[in-house]
Amino acid sequence: MKTPRRDLGRSRVRRALFAGVAAVAMLLAGCSGVGDGRVDGGDKAPGDTTCDGKIDGTAHITMWFHAGQSGELSTLRSQVKEFNKAQRQVRVELVTLPEQRPYTELVLSAAASGDLPDLLDFDGPNLYSYAWSGTLRPIDSCVPAKTRGDLLPSIRRQGTYDKRLWGVGTFDSGLGLYVRPSVLKEAGVRVPKGIDDAWTADELTKILRKLRTVGYEAPLDLNFVDSARPDEWNTYAFAPAVWSAGGDLIDPEEFRAADGFLNGPESVGALTTLQKWVREGYVDKGKDKSAFVKGRSPISWMGHWKYGEFSEAHPGDVAIVPLPDFGTGTVTGMGSWQWGIPSGDADGDAVWRFLEYLLRPEQVVRMSQANGAIPATEGAVKLSPLYDEDGAERLFIEQLRSGVARPRPQTPAYPAVTKAFAAAVAEIVFAGAPARRTLDRAVETIDQDLAAHDGYPKSGP
Repeated sequence: MKTPRRDLGRSRVRRALFAGVAAVAMLLAGCSGVGDGRVDGGDKAPGDTTCDGKIDGTAHITMWFHAGQSGELSTLRSQVKEFNKAQRQVRVELVTLPEQRPYTELVLSAAASGDLPDLLDFDGPNLYSYAWSGTLRPIDSCVPAKTRGDLLPSIRRQGTYDKRLWGVGTFDSGLGLYVRPSVLKEAGVRVPKGIDDAWTADELTKILRKLRTVGYEAPLDLNFVDSARPDEWNTYAFAPAVWSAGGDLIDPEEFRAADGFLNGPESVGALTTLQKWVREGYVDKGKDKSAFVKGRSPISWMGHWKYGEFSEAHPGDVAIVPLPDFGTGTVTGMGSWQWGIPSGDADGDAVWRFLEYLLRPEQVVRMSQANGAIPATEGAVKLSPLYDEDGAERLFIEQLRSGVARPRPQTPAYPAVTKAFAAAVAEIVFAGAPARRTLDRAVETIDQDLAAHDGYPKSGP
């Protein structure tokens, strides 16, 4: 591997910033290729990352990081600094991408122009599109069996595409209902005890009515989204309602069609229920997004990142319970940012040495404490009191271990799926549009993308 100049990482960013939209479109259309591959022990495919345990000389690797939480960035900077100080053979340069353009757009532009770094940070659901298009290289040979076994099942599942491992993360996410036990007790409402004790959707509707009678006009916080600006929250948060009802965003086995799944009666029913909650005024619409913190809503459909803020606002009066059961059992979301090795000439052993450092239990705990996320390894979970048997966030880790947590659709079509579904949720749930008609339009958009890419065959574009 070549030893680049110290400013190469930032030069790559500048080139990515100026890359044309046409280059992004070309990549999304599948102009790059990735070879066939098999799981551990099989023949390596062209473009595989090779880790043989050897690093020749001194390796300099560049890594890109999205402009995320300040706590994440400051922690990662410290980790890079300490890693570089502790050894001399591998030097890591951290590049934080600017916020002028969406991070994913920058990554796609850089991929199209050949300017990706040696180590890439990306949102987990994008892995399948990146793997299929050739933006990422498999890392099977880099991750030892012991390390892989220590990863949470959800982390392994999210990082796998076509039976190959393409990414690893140092944290995962949790999603559930935050509740005020004191408020529920006063209203005579039971507090679910765990995964097998979730409220049904009908039960939650009755609870919302009861809470209104005791003074809470809009007792449910759904992190209300402006229907004109739908985002990934809509898919992460509300796909579980569709799954729980027995529906899906796309054929979950072959990922070849959305028709009959996203617009099926189960999906229509789940989103109609959410729509009714909004239409009947049970959902807080405050633009400050502080309904739970300020006490307007004693129930919040929210992710792990709010635990600290919520518990600080209501000390000793916050519990996390499962999302409601819409018909087939509670289901929740999962998935977060991961690390992967882009196509190119990166030294896999050099990159893995740094990733191995980030996956050490103490480093995983360090990052999860900084961003409030769920530690990605069993070793780190054991060091985190929040996930003990009686820990405040125990439900999150149980969901990730048990399979109650589901990844967003593991298909290269995910960018098209989430864009269409998020928009449909905004229109149906928050703007009151007809569910079936709106989902039919979303299905048409997704199926057009699938047809344009021949169904995204596993052998690559």
